[in-house]
Amino acid sequence: MLKAGVLGAGHLGKIHLRLLNQSKKYELVGFYDADAENAKRVVEEFGYTYFDSIEALIDAVDVVDIVTPTLSHYDCAKQAIKKGKHIFIEKPITNTVEEAEAIRTLVAEHGVKGQVGHVERFNPAFIAVKNKIENPMFIETHRLAEFNPRGTDVPVVLDLMIHDIDIILSVVQSPVKHVSASGVSVVSDTPDIANARIEFKNGCVANLTASRISLKNMRKTRFFQKDAYISVDFLEKKCEVVKMKDAPENPGDFDMILQNAEGVKKQIYFDNPEVSSNNAILDELETFADAINNNTKPIVTLHDGTEALRVATMIINQF
Repeated sequence: MLKAGVLGAGHLGKIHLRLLNQSKKYELVGFYDADAENAKRVVEEFGYTYFDSIEALIDAVDVVDIVTPTLSHYDCAKQAIKKGKHIFIEKPITNTVEEAEAIRTLVAEHGVKGQVGHVERFNPAFIAVKNKIENPMFIETHRLAEFNPRGTDVPVVLDLMIHDIDIILSVVQSPVKHVSASGVSVVSDTPDIANARIEFKNGCVANLTASRISLKNMRKTRFFQKDAYISVDFLEKKCEVVKMKDAPENPGDFDMILQNAEGVKKQIYFDNPEVSSNNAILDELETFADAINNNTKPIVTLHDGTEALRVATMIINQF
């Protein structure tokens, strides 16, 4: 079992602590949190071991799970990597692209592995359809959240939209050609609602909307490609695949047939895969353990995290 320690015991940090503690692939050694009062409460409530310094925790583990505020990701990762420790780092990977690239260089120099916490890659609805997404040419995403002051230290692009940016980059196998965006600050000092259009060199276009001042929560993405429409509801963990094929010469009474202006007939049919339930955060942590133990590539690499941050930064720079 890999010895793991968590840096940061806030809302998400506590979830990571609980899951690492129950995982059969990790031994949870303990945690560090800069807020001593919060750390004391966590110890009293859950009984986890508290380390009084980042250095002491790093020395005691094989894997450092970084769940601190984004501004400190780079410093935490740098300390861990220089001591030969593997790092799991929450999204966004760092505060700047330059910091992310520096981390990638350090990881290569010290022969350790890193994974970024883009948890939607492990969403069961996305897993169920990702192999059916082939060369999408238009993508539309809506990620809307009710207001929560916890995330307002960063723009909504880094807080919410970056999830969808990563998903899109994982399925569009083409470089980004152009980004345009607009954002509005409503209750925070940084934009609370944003819309972005990403154009890829292969002609694919992605239209993304993210808001943290909505009246209801929504996390939906739609992929349009040749002869198929794929919908993923990341919140409800549901998916729908609508496909088209050449219509049979003698369609059945219940077959859905479309005919275009040229007289070409297509049959519409549903190809909805089964969605298996899972714990996405536990899966991302445990697949990282597998990558370390088997010396394989993590599912969400530091490169992936860097590219998602690069596009997010391009969007923010439009505001």
